[in-house]
Amino acid sequence: MSFVTTKDGVQIFYKDWGPKDAQPIVFHHGWPLSADDWDNQMLFFLAQGFRVVAHDRRGHGRSSQVSEGHDMDHYAADAAAVAEHLDLQRAIHVGHSTGGGQVARYVAQYGQPQGRVAKAVLISAVPPLMVKTPANPEGTPMEVFDGFRAALAANRAQFYIDVPTGPFYGYNRAGAKPVQGTIQNWWRQGMMGSAQAHYEGIKAFSETDQTADLKAITVPTLVLQGDDDQVVPYKNAAVLQDQLLANSELKIYKGYSHGMHTENADAINADLLAFIQK
Repeated sequence: MSFVTTKDGVQIFYKDWGPKDAQPIVFHHGWPLSADDWDNQMLFFLAQGFRVVAHDRRGHGRSSQVSEGHDMDHYAADAAAVAEHLDLQRAIHVGHSTGGGQVARYVAQYGQPQGRVAKAVLISAVPPLMVKTPANPEGTPMEVFDGFRAALAANRAQFYIDVPTGPFYGYNRAGAKPVQGTIQNWWRQGMMGSAQAHYEGIKAFSETDQTADLKAITVPTLVLQGDDDQVVPYKNAAVLQDQLLANSELKIYKGYSHGMHTENADAINADLLAFIQK
């Protein structure tokens, strides 16, 4: 397996597939998953001739289960360590959910200043700010995230069955057809990681204000989200991202869930390819 060691000594696992002289697409996974969440996209874009890269966030998947650094600043710095180690140029960075926050901070603070980024994509992403505050009255109440923490601490294994069985893929909707393999794969990825990293990561994805990150991004950015996202409400996420970004395209999918890159991979992949090829 391939790893890069960060400046603070963390071993970050990464995948790097395809021709090393091809344009790279870098995928950033959501909470509490791993690079494996992008299997469909990585195989699709590999077949299109791209170089595809994905890494496990610290404390997730196969990366080190360290006790420190479970915040958006370290997430972005770790992504930068992978990009610099592989010397990725003209890269397209694609992030889902928490990974979308990671992309926003990485592009704003590392990728753009270093001239490494060509485009960015935010899918069902958490910026600019999830939690409800006086300045963000449409946000999700803190009690919801406290409930996540309580459920994780009480029985993480059961919580990681309940999330994909219910709201993550919209399997709790009338007429939905749950895919057992998808549910089990979510559970498998989640249970590979550190309970502490996942617990502290809830604060990272819910309370990090990324308004400044979005305003700083000037590369072309595609913003995608479903209007039936039960995890990250799209009106407080994708719609605001599009307003804050300098050079963005917005697409809202009717009836799509938070995990639409898995549930509706064919449609999402086609739209990603069209954006990348522009």
